[in-house]
Amino acid sequence: MNRLFLRFFILVMLSISVAAFIVYFTIDRLFGDPLANIARNQAAAQIFLLEQYVDQAPADGWLDRLNKVREVSEVRFDLIPNTSAREQLSTAEREAFDRGEVVIDLASRSLYRRVDLTGDKYIGSDEEAIHAQNLPIDIKVALQMEAVRYLIVALALLVPIGFWSRAHWRGLQQLMKVADEFGAGQLKARAEMKHGDSIYPLAERINHMAGRIETLLESQRGLLHSVSHEIRTPIARLEFAFELLHDTAEDTLLQKRIGSMQDDLTELKSLVNELLGMARLDSDQPLRYETFDLTEALRSCANSLPPATVSLDVSVPDGMGTYYGDCRLLMRATGNLLRNAQKYANSKVALSAISKLGGVTITVDDDGPGIPEEERERVFEPFYRLDRSRDRNTGGFGLGLSIAGKAVSLHGGKLTIETSPLGGARFTISLPPA
Repeated sequence: MNRLFLRFFILVMLSISVAAFIVYFTIDRLFGDPLANIARNQAAAQIFLLEQYVDQAPADGWLDRLNKVREVSEVRFDLIPNTSAREQLSTAEREAFDRGEVVIDLASRSLYRRVDLTGDKYIGSDEEAIHAQNLPIDIKVALQMEAVRYLIVALALLVPIGFWSRAHWRGLQQLMKVADEFGAGQLKARAEMKHGDSIYPLAERINHMAGRIETLLESQRGLLHSVSHEIRTPIARLEFAFELLHDTAEDTLLQKRIGSMQDDLTELKSLVNELLGMARLDSDQPLRYETFDLTEALRSCANSLPPATVSLDVSVPDGMGTYYGDCRLLMRATGNLLRNAQKYANSKVALSAISKLGGVTITVDDDGPGIPEEERERVFEPFYRLDRSRDRNTGGFGLGLSIAGKAVSLHGGKLTIETSPLGGARFTISLPPA
């Protein structure tokens, strides 16, 4: 709010300053220098005295009246040659001076005017000029008055802008909160605003968009869950049928083909189980929180892995303490990372963990080919596999890392990929304090 108002304040002040300069130069071009007009108004008494008293003197009485003015006035009136006066003036001022006009010099607080154009005042009056000094001119006061005037205008603009910005900023904050909640998976999040709010139309469109997205995602999840669940029944029937067929088949070649078909069916069953797991993670079902022992859970997860040709180094210290979370889900994420590492490692996989200030860091390293940096974000997308992972023996379905990432995210943690000291990939689960 303060930053928004400050930007408005700076913008308004700059706009007023630019407008003031534009007004000054426009008036200067059309009507003359505004500062000169201000100075002329401040010296109006002396100009009036000169024009209406001294100049109105009868023949041969002009100098007498000028001397009387000198005696009573604080302004110094001198007679100087026209040539000296013209040397002090600019080109435009000289033209006005030659026409017999009063020319004011702001810098020296003085004025110049020719005594006479025709020499009627006294002998030689057409060759002399009046130089009045110490005029009561104070441009600073006039400038201060203008500054105060513009400041009052700025404040008059900023006060309503401040109230509008405050209301507008509150609405934007609410929209930001809704966007964060919706992005975090709370599909029911909506912005509630009054019809009179400035961003009510935007909030309505965002709510409408959120409703459509929620409907589409719920339909997708429901379809995925239903199809995955319903397909398990025919898979079970096929498994039973293949078992019977395998037992009754006498042809060795036929038995080999049946075994291959059983492998395909097992792969399909694994895919359905993974899809069901993804559907559960995307559902609104709450996590099954419990307090569990970290050391025991991680070691049990490592021991439950299927046999592999690569070695597994488990560096989970004793006494790591407990953690409050969904143990089954977190260990599934860790297991997925370990199985993924076993697929791509050349000879070694390492599991390590540390617990600091209530937070937990679980690291899985391998000595495989690693993951290119430009691919590290995409490997967490469902069904995404690297080009070298298309082989059915190693590639899997592209769901294991996605499930691991979602499981960690549901606990408020983060799953990252780096280059492992072993030469391959390093997956790091960072869990916040429970």
